[in-house]
Amino acid sequence: MKYFFDTEFIEDGEVIDLISIGLVAEDGREYYAESNSFNHSKAGDWVKAHVFPKLTGPAKPRKKIAQEVIAFVGEAPEFWGYYADYDWVVLCQLYGSMMALPKNWPMFCLDLKQLVVSLGNPKLELQTKGHHNALDDARWVRETWTKLSRSSATGSVKNS
Repeated sequence: MKYFFDTEFIEDGEVIDLISIGLVAEDGREYYAESNSFNHSKAGDWVKAHVFPKLTGPAKPRKKIAQEVIAFVGEAPEFWGYYADYDWVVLCQLYGSMMALPKNWPMFCLDLKQLVVSLGNPKLELQTKGHHNALDDARWVRETWTKLSRSSATGSVKNS
């Protein structure tokens, strides 16, 4: 099953620290969590202005988030994100090293941006709700992937 995800994080060029994660399953189920262990003082002005106001709590230990994500996605998930390189790293870090990922999980995620490029770079609808809330962003990834998949199946993808 496909799982569309997004994370919010603090990144300083050396560390990517999870703030929140949102996942939306292909079947519509949703998961959202906030970490209680990120270092608020390392957040830049952009994160303070755009991410912190969207946090809804309560925050949880990373270990609990990791367990809940496994329970939510099960075995052999297919992950999709948007410009998801750092999102994928921060998701994987919930489990330690890349080699410690849960059994049958891929060592990569698929990226909506790569799909867009492969389809000739069609113009995407802008996200209108909750931008930089991890769950709202994951919902947008799912909606956009669904529209692109339908459009490419019918040949109606329009380039920008």
